[in-house]
Amino acid sequence: MWGNFSEQFYLNFIQDDRWKYFVNGLKVTLIITLFAVLLGVVIGLIVGVIRSTYEKTHKLKILNFLCSIYLTVIRGTPVVVQLMIIYYIIFANARNKIPIAILAFGINSGAYVAEIFRSGIMSIDQGQLEAGRSLGFNYRQTMWYIVMPQAFKNVLPALCNEFIALLKETSVSGYIALQDLTKAGDIVRSRTFSPFMPLMAVAAIYLVCVVILTQGVKILERRLRQSER
Repeated sequence: MWGNFSEQFYLNFIQDDRWKYFVNGLKVTLIITLFAVLLGVVIGLIVGVIRSTYEKTHKLKILNFLCSIYLTVIRGTPVVVQLMIIYYIIFANARNKIPIAILAFGINSGAYVAEIFRSGIMSIDQGQLEAGRSLGFNYRQTMWYIVMPQAFKNVLPALCNEFIALLKETSVSGYIALQDLTKAGDIVRSRTFSPFMPLMAVAAIYLVCVVILTQGVKILERRLRQSER
């Protein structure tokens, strides 16, 4: 049994330096996740502020309507379909696939982050807005200096969980022939005809990344609770 395991390990990871597929795939996955997270936060913050402003003041009707369409379309269609539309239709002549994947996952994540921000802003008591106005702030200043810091603190754990979900969603990048972590395992499997070890390695790497991020979220939540005391 040990001899068979060692042979399979050598075949799938050592021979022809196949371990490099996993290292390079992980690097691509982390790059896509990091920049998609940043893009998603920017989009989500803008859309969330527009949506909450409309609900509080009934202003920005046109922008709110456009944001509603964006949320309906993005949250109502699978991310893999969005990825293929952006790659095969919108940027059909593009050669660098990583920016396309970042754009697709960032746009998708932005729709969910927007609702997180909107709910966080709406959870702040109306009296906070009135307090800002009594200090001489206009609506924009009140939102930026009073409401947003409190809302961001409230939604930070939910944002972190969304980022963890995004890390796992990037596993569909192989649909546009991008060699991410999942695709790396599939490449090794196709060359060794041994599906168990490369796919289990991919699952283990994802699991380790998620466990590390989850522990980071727990530490963050604990510190936020301590800061409120």
